[in-house]
Amino acid sequence: MFFFGNTSFKKMEFRSWKRHTKLTKGRKEELYPYSLQFYQQPPAENISLVEFETLAVERLKLLKTIENLGVSFLKGSDKYKEKLETELRKLKFPYRDCVGDDGLNDDGYDQRRKDHISHFIVRLAYCQSEDLRRWFIQQEMDLFRFRFGEMKNETIQQFLSYNNLTYQTISKDEKNLHANDFRDSSFALSTTKVEEQEFFKVHFQDALDLVRARKVFLQSGFVYVPFQEIVVIVLNDFRAKLSKALALSARSLPVVQSDERLQPLLNHLSHSYLGQDYSTQRNAGKISLEQIDALSTKSFPLCMRQLHKELRDNHHLRHGGRMQYGLFLKGIGLTLDQALQFWKSEFNKGKVDSEKFDKSYAYNVRHSYGKEGKRTDYTPYSCMKIILTNPPSQGDYHGCPFRHSDPELLKQKLQSYKIPPTGINQILELVKGMHYQLACQKYFELTHNVDDCGFSLNHPNQYFVESQKLLTGGRDVKKESNIPESSQTKASSQKSASMVSSSNITNSAEDLEEFFSED
Repeated sequence: MFFFGNTSFKKMEFRSWKRHTKLTKGRKEELYPYSLQFYQQPPAENISLVEFETLAVERLKLLKTIENLGVSFLKGSDKYKEKLETELRKLKFPYRDCVGDDGLNDDGYDQRRKDHISHFIVRLAYCQSEDLRRWFIQQEMDLFRFRFGEMKNETIQQFLSYNNLTYQTISKDEKNLHANDFRDSSFALSTTKVEEQEFFKVHFQDALDLVRARKVFLQSGFVYVPFQEIVVIVLNDFRAKLSKALALSARSLPVVQSDERLQPLLNHLSHSYLGQDYSTQRNAGKISLEQIDALSTKSFPLCMRQLHKELRDNHHLRHGGRMQYGLFLKGIGLTLDQALQFWKSEFNKGKVDSEKFDKSYAYNVRHSYGKEGKRTDYTPYSCMKIILTNPPSQGDYHGCPFRHSDPELLKQKLQSYKIPPTGINQILELVKGMHYQLACQKYFELTHNVDDCGFSLNHPNQYFVESQKLLTGGRDVKKESNIPESSQTKASSQKSASMVSSSNITNSAEDLEEFFSED
């Protein structure tokens, strides 16, 4: 048994048995009054290790699908909703109310229970680092947004009240006073809709996304949020609560990791979300320094192309740029010796002589390769990390150009790279809608002259690999990396678990199941 990482969390016990039955007898229906949950109350029931793994793997498959859909389609579009609904149905996760006159049926109860428990299991696995927490929060928020949009208006009101989410509604007189302002602030609101719509008055800091997108009326530090946009405010609450819960869960990790049955499984789950992290040096030495200039114009994503050009022009990058670009180069195959030679040669062309480079910069290069300090083999930054962390300030060139550049400057940059006007307009529209990875995919298609890039972009090094496959004629159909299937069908091992150490556990869910299946 273990705790889920909050002092109010209750114990869950795990037994190594294979049979999975529905817990409809003696069920606690009051735990799941709605198909959507804020996950405030942790589960408190017995569960087998097999079901523990099965639920976790299925939710990870769903979250991975959400990530892929989010960079393949416009979030909220009909195609996006259709694909996500199909996946939710396939995995039997609830997304619509299924309460009849006789109350919640058995299937509905089991689906809500599955949603509840699987969230907490994956939360436990993904509280272990900042990157994991960031990824988990983003996918759970996208899932929450979709499911919230499937709720009926009257159910939303009840759901908000149940979760103690009360927002100040404005009076009819105040609504009439600002009716024209409300209509003008949102293209989706007509005079008739303003009269029918309920409006909430909240502090502008609680609705920054709406303010940024100019979807609400702002006055004296408050925004007037129409009911149809209340999901943005609710999501802020959900994100804040989930972020705090993940931090609390992280504090209890030593207790959980002391359970030798769970530690290898949780470690496996926490490494299953992004696919390849491009940290391995299988391609080390295959890229020569003489190739970098040509590759930067052909196969570098815009963020890395920008960094390379700045380095060549001014022979220096600040720390954020050196980290982002240096790890990218490491991921495409530069060895440590090559990296030292590359950075030293370029800095020597500027104001940094060899002695100063060796004293002030060489250590950082060796450190990024795991040869100094904690000996950590640092991984290249993913798109999400670049977009969400360490935004560039004046004089910096790191970050995501689609996220952090002024639209007019971005337009000029794209024009200098001979992107056609229609393509630039398409990219700027995606940027305006905050679809930064889709904008980068469109950039890939325009620079490689293809109608469909054929992959969901989530990493600069992935961009490089796919570009090289296409340009060298070695590209094949790339399947999305899936979370391994649950291992219920795997035959149990005849070895005693006591004879197997966690170091012998492989990265396969089937092998993990084999380990756990014995007493």
